[in-house]
Amino acid sequence: MAILSDLYSAKWLLFGVLIVVYGSLRYKAYRRLSQFKGPFGTGWSELWHIRALVSFRSHEWYRDATDKYGNVIRVGPNDLITNSPDLLCHMSAVRSPYTRAAWYNRATRVEPGKDHIFSLIDEDTHTKRRQKMAAGYSGKENITLEPTIDFHVQELIDLIRSKYLSSSDPNRPSKPMDLAMKIQYFTLDVISHIGFGQAFGDLKADEDVHEYISASEEGMKIMMYICALGLTPIFQWPPLARLLGPSEKDKSGHGKMMKTSRRLINERYNAQKSGKEKGSDMMASFLQRGMAKEDIFTEAWLQILAGSDTTATAIRCLMLYIVSHPRVYRTLQAEIDNAVKNGLVQNEQIISEADASTLPYLQAVIREGLRIHPAITDVVPKVVPKGGDTLVVDGVSTFFPEGTNIGYDVLGLARRKDLFGEDVDIFRPERWIFNALNDKDKQRLEIMRRTTEMIFGYGKYQCLGKPIAWMEIHKVIFELLRHFDWSIAKPATPWQSNNYIGIFLQKELWMVVTERGV
Repeated sequence: MAILSDLYSAKWLLFGVLIVVYGSLRYKAYRRLSQFKGPFGTGWSELWHIRALVSFRSHEWYRDATDKYGNVIRVGPNDLITNSPDLLCHMSAVRSPYTRAAWYNRATRVEPGKDHIFSLIDEDTHTKRRQKMAAGYSGKENITLEPTIDFHVQELIDLIRSKYLSSSDPNRPSKPMDLAMKIQYFTLDVISHIGFGQAFGDLKADEDVHEYISASEEGMKIMMYICALGLTPIFQWPPLARLLGPSEKDKSGHGKMMKTSRRLINERYNAQKSGKEKGSDMMASFLQRGMAKEDIFTEAWLQILAGSDTTATAIRCLMLYIVSHPRVYRTLQAEIDNAVKNGLVQNEQIISEADASTLPYLQAVIREGLRIHPAITDVVPKVVPKGGDTLVVDGVSTFFPEGTNIGYDVLGLARRKDLFGEDVDIFRPERWIFNALNDKDKQRLEIMRRTTEMIFGYGKYQCLGKPIAWMEIHKVIFELLRHFDWSIAKPATPWQSNNYIGIFLQKELWMVVTERGV
């Protein structure tokens, strides 16, 4: 009792000591990165960064901050953000000692304690998993890849033609179509068909069969708050995760899709193991390389979450920017018509990836669309290795202390005037076209290409699904403009678009579609 009495008498002294200790630790943290400028208070508190992440516009917050404070800035006591391509490439290089930050990547786990290629933190495990998966994402082993995409592109065209065409007669009422929703149906069908060997059937049904889209916004919002508030370790605790997360017993949403995904994987797994089926698609490749059934399930589910939303975003953004820029629209459609006229693609065929890649203006439009509105803006922070690191960033030798998180300002990189010109906020595909390439222009074009493609990651962290996304984008843009004419139904509010820690969820991109008389 005497000890308790003494402690009570000294309560203010103890409180003062705690304040001094806390203040000293915070000051030490502040001093550690004090050389880096940033918004007010970021050296002492996570508040600015939390507000950015939960704003649904984090990509704009980061871009505005780097425009104001520099190419490497402070956004938290231990967090930096950069739009420097040299630093970003350095951190993600194949032999780089930088690693992923658990607070961000671990938040994307589908099931508690089970990692996919994006949530893996251990570098050795990550490298081995990529090696097993890489062939399945390529067209070398997955010989059905392009025909599968062609099939669903044709389904999309047939759906539009059968249900959503408006008359070219201005005296007849139009019937707008939500292109955002139809594109999501397309990407979900493609990624499920590629990943499981069987499409979910959204295009055929013309509806969100498993109610994935309606569940995504709620799920992504929850993940955004968990990540922003640093609650990942708590919500990844298995008992709590199983209680609050999606369940395969659910009758709709993510849980229902997980159940369907597991059933399809089990069927393919059992058929492959019994020798009854020897496929040549993605899952067959995974099985042949010894991936466990649970790992295949986790990776397939990641494909749905990441692959469908990001590719759908790219296609939506491209269509919105093309249709809202008449000069670009006319030029691109003329190139497409000329390609058809010259026999590059037959009437009953979907254009091949190889042929689409030969069309210079189509290539320029796609690259400019990915630049002006990146399909994904995940900050994907990397951790500075032991002992710290020194690198020349934009001509200045800069030291990064050990353990610092350095994130990616995607939009800021895509809008750097020294890389893309003074008019970086304007959609101008011609910036990618040079009439006569001299050595200087070739070098500049290569830097522009490499910089834009960094939205798919770089080096050891480059997105395995990049070739699939490129193929989908090329084919859909070509075929939609080949067969139909488009106009924006609601120019004042063309769509609803929110950013959830890097993933865009978009809806109500209402378009009026008419058949082309070509």
